[in-house]
This record gives sequence, structure tokens and C-alpha cells, in this order.
Amino acid sequence: MAAAGGVYELLPPPCAFSPRSRDLLALSGPDGRIQVWDTQGGGLRKEYVPSAHLSATCTCLAWAQGRADKETHQKKKRKSEAADRDGQYDLLTIGTATGTILLYSIVKGELQSKLDGGHDSRVNCVRWHHENGSLYSCSEDKHIIEWNTQTCKVKCKWKGDNSSVSSLCISPDGKMLLSAGRTIKLWDLETKEVYRQFTGHSTAVTSLIFLTVQPPRESRSIQDTAGLYFLSSAVHDRLVSVWQVRSAKDKSSVLSFTLTEPPVFMDLSTTESKEEPLKLAVVCRDGQLHLFEHVLNGTHKKPIAPTCTVQIATSGSDDSTPKPIPILAAAFCADRQSLLMFYGSTLQPIIERVALKSDEPNICLIRDIQKTVSLRKDMPVTKVKTPVVNSDSKVLTPGIPGHSSAISAALAHTKKQESKRKPGDNEASIEDRLGAMDIDPTNVPSKGALPQTDNFAVLLVQGLESNDLNILNKVFQTKNESLIRKTVARIPVHAVIPLVHELTRRLQGHPLSTILMVRWLKAVLVLHASYLSTLPDLVPQLGMLYQLMENRVKNLHKLSRLNGKLYLIITQVSAAQRVQSTSLDQEAKLVYEEESSEESDDELHGEQESDEDWAEGEEEHMEEDEGETSEEEESEDMNVGKVNGDSDLDAGNESEEE
Repeated sequence: MAAAGGVYELLPPPCAFSPRSRDLLALSGPDGRIQVWDTQGGGLRKEYVPSAHLSATCTCLAWAQGRADKETHQKKKRKSEAADRDGQYDLLTIGTATGTILLYSIVKGELQSKLDGGHDSRVNCVRWHHENGSLYSCSEDKHIIEWNTQTCKVKCKWKGDNSSVSSLCISPDGKMLLSAGRTIKLWDLETKEVYRQFTGHSTAVTSLIFLTVQPPRESRSIQDTAGLYFLSSAVHDRLVSVWQVRSAKDKSSVLSFTLTEPPVFMDLSTTESKEEPLKLAVVCRDGQLHLFEHVLNGTHKKPIAPTCTVQIATSGSDDSTPKPIPILAAAFCADRQSLLMFYGSTLQPIIERVALKSDEPNICLIRDIQKTVSLRKDMPVTKVKTPVVNSDSKVLTPGIPGHSSAISAALAHTKKQESKRKPGDNEASIEDRLGAMDIDPTNVPSKGALPQTDNFAVLLVQGLESNDLNILNKVFQTKNESLIRKTVARIPVHAVIPLVHELTRRLQGHPLSTILMVRWLKAVLVLHASYLSTLPDLVPQLGMLYQLMENRVKNLHKLSRLNGKLYLIITQVSAAQRVQSTSLDQEAKLVYEEESSEESDDELHGEQESDEDWAEGEEEHMEEDEGETSEEEESEDMNVGKVNGDSDLDAGNESEEE
């Protein structure tokens, strides 16, 4: 059961497995194309492109159970057994964003009928009544409509909730209808009155599944609902609630299954015995698959953890880290032991049947998507016939039939070249053509040279589909801004996301290639912004790119400071080296010469003699001064003696005294 809801931006594109046999899978791509894949043979069975697939995209899908085609009884016998098997589930119901419901016949390969005039807004869910063939639908306009598919008219219309109605489910006995918005309501289909209400989810309910533990009885009244349960999940709740439909006043859930992320797809393996455990497969928003096994035997207050968790990842060979591969949907097979898993992307889906052992709590499956053979188309999906090309014909200009690019001029140029080619000439290889490809449109190719092509959009799409690095390197080496914008504008819509992933991978490489990749990324975000804004899984698609840009911007300030410091250091070092390497003039402008040693000795000897003479003269002068001083003292003594009366002394006394 595909999840759908009012907050559909958070949900993946809708998908639905065919009931019971699970032999068909209907997918809705982001561009509005409806594809029907064979789960057994692994091929594309049908592809339907609605006329308004871009404006009125698909919002929900549902298969018609056991509808027979009355117009084919008088026709010739079908040519293949596959068509007989498709007759069991020959009608695919498509709800659109404009309120119109389309009925597409798988056997005829065309639109059978169109139901309009009922809803004014987006159709959230469609469900078929398996007994009377009526169709029930709910919408954002708060109403529920019962359709008469024979007349394509509204049979009954009533208001289902005060807000948008996001999901519907019909009971196994066909007497009750569950509707979910903010509140889950149980309706009586005969009286169109509310039988019970259930509250417990804080956000919009996206999925509803009925479950019965005993076979339905025709004589059972609507009040006899002891063995009837249903499961519900909401857009932001990380759990799946189980409710019991009974007349008691208890409005809370019986039990709940805990999850890692909000669920996007649920499938249930029904059982009719109370002793057999309930088997539930839930795919979460993070791409993991959780399996539950539990016996419904009363109220369980504690949330039940999954018995097994399944993940898919790449091998991580060639020195590359393993990357997770998201699981988009899963459904139980008829044996209740194996699962059909749909993983990868809606552009290149991979459907695999896996037998899992529930006794292992965690299972990681290693798959290499690059080497896995993608599902191919087994038959033409449109009425346009591809012309038969002769094996001897030679195509020089790559192109896709029906592409919007101007290929006619290139084909005409090819015919002229073929008419001038001689029978013995050899055809140029793809490598030579790519090497001779002129990137600059101003250059004019010389006459007789290899054929030129400016159709970069076709080369880019071919490189992305085949993962050819040579073609991608040739295209991404372009530096012409005008050519980059024209190339990005001409690529088809389905190649935008692979181009963004390739640019994100190359942005993590060498800085020189990053400069070129930023130009391409800018052109993609500017020219395809309207398409990217319509993708429901835009956040996980651009998560790696956003994280990469956020990390680089975070380190920009630090790197700028480091760049400035390194610039100053390098400048100083270079200046010091220039000073050391500068050549100096070794010739002296002034020379001082010392005298010889002999002259210095003579001068020293003369100086010593002069010093001695000066010392002797000074001594003589001092002696003369002393003599004069002594004479003066004697005369003074004599004068003193005369004064004192010593002059009468004789000469003998004087001599004695002397």
C-alpha cells in the first residue's frame, strides 16, 4: 500500500503492487510518466504519459481487482499469455493533482475513462470496492466521493473531515469505510454515518490497512467487529499503531510498532488464525526495511521493536566507501516467506525477490547497481514506430529520435560527407570525432576535416546513461558560459538529477576541476529550479551537495586568515633572500696603511730619551729650590738668635753647635 497524504512533499512518488499475485508494479516518475513493470520477468510492460503529466502529476495509484473486459469476448484470441494474466487486474486507477481520476487499461494500453467534476483539489487516495465495483476517493477539498465507474458520474459525495482527507480503506466485508485526516473515522457505507472515531496521531495519517483474524461472515452485522483490526501511520510519527474495531469506549490503540524514521510504505501478510503471528513489512524514509512478527492477543503497552532490519549497500570495492541504496517499497509474496523489494530509483528501478531469515536481527545486502542489468523494455511503449536502420548505414552525429535539438542540419551535413566519401575510405572512430569536436562556435571547421557537432546535450545524456568517463570529461572541460547554459537548458528532465549527482561527485575531487563544475552546477540550479522544486525527495537528493558546500563555506574564513599569514611570511622570506643575493662593490673607497716597525721603534726610543731628560731637569730644579729654601731658613734662625741675645756667644760654641 503506497502512502499518500496532505503533506505529500515528504513522501516518495506513489507506487502500487498488484493484489494477491504481486506480478505487476506500477510506478509514477517525477515527470508524471506511469510505468508498469513485470516483477517476475523484470521488464517494462507498459508506459503511459498523460496529456497533462507535467501540470497534473500522479498523486496516488490503485489496482482494480478482478475486473473483466466485456468488450473482448467477441474479439480474436489474444496473442500472448501475458495479456491473459493482465486481464485479472486490467485497470490502473490514477489520481492527479488537479482532482481528476484516470482509468488506464493495461490490456488495451490506452486510457479507458476519465472521472472529473467531483474533486476541486488534489486527490490523495483511491480505493476500489471489491464487491460492487464502486470507486471511493478522497481529496484535499475535505470530501469523500463514491463514483459510478460505468457512467463516470458521482454517485455520492459527503464531507469527510474538517481538514483534508488523506487516506481511505474498505473493510474486508465491504460494509465499512475508514477515512483519515487528523482524525480516523469509521463510516457505515449504507447510511454514510460515522460509526466510531479514533484519535492518537499528532500529524496527518498517511496509511490505513484493515486486518482480520477470522474469516468475514456475510451474516455478521456491523456491530460484530471483535476480530477486526486496522493499522495506521502518520507522516511524522515513528511508529505504526494497531487499533481494534469494537464497540467499547476505549479509543486508544491496542499496540504500536516502533521505527527509526516515519514510514513511507507498508504491506501486511494477512492471517485468519489467532495463533499465527502477524507479519508486517514497513519501509521507512531513511531507506531501511523493518519486519515485524507479533501475535494479536490483547493490549500491549510497550512498543514492539522490529524482529529484523534490512539494508542494501554497495560493495565499496576499488577503494571506495560503501554507499547505502534506499529501499523504496516492499511486499510479501504469496508464500509469506519471501519479499519483493523495489530499490534504487524510479528512473532505473531494480525489483528483486529475497527470502529472508527473520531470526537475524540485522541484514545488509550487498548489491552493485552499476553492474546490475537494469530492467529493459520488452515491447514498444508508444505508437511511434522506430525506422529500421540498415546495418551498412553510418551515423556520424549522435542523436536521439524525437529530441528537441536541431539534428536535421547535422544529418544533411552527414549526407554530403557520405556522397564525397570514397569506397575505400575508413570511417573515423568515436574517439577521433570527440577529439575533433570544436568547443568554440566561432571557429569554422576546415573543408574535408572530421565532422563537427555542437550538440553537447545529447553527448551529456549519453555519458550520464552509460557512465562513460571519456564523454563526460570532454563535455565538462567546457569553459564557455554560453555553451554551458545552452547545454543544460536542452537536457531532458529525467537527466537533471543524475547530472546533479555527477557534479556533486566531481566537486569532491581536485580543486581545478571544482572551478569548472561550479559553472555547470550554477546553470542547473538556475535553469531547472522549477523542476527541482517539484521533487518530493529534493532534500535527500541534494543533501550531500548542501553538506559539501556548508563545510567549504565554514572553513572559508579560517583559510582566508591562513592565506594572509602565509602571504606575509612568504613576502618576508623573499625580501630577505633578495637582500642576501644583492651583489656588493668590493673596491674600498678609503685605504689606511700603517707605518713600518723600525720607524715606530725609533719614535719610541726618542720619546723615552726625551722623557728621561725631562725627568733629570725636573730633579735639578727641585734640588735648587731645596737649597734656596735651606739658606732662607738659616738666615731666619740667625735673625731669631740675635733677637734672643745669642750674639755674644763665641765662635767655638757656634762651631760646636754646628
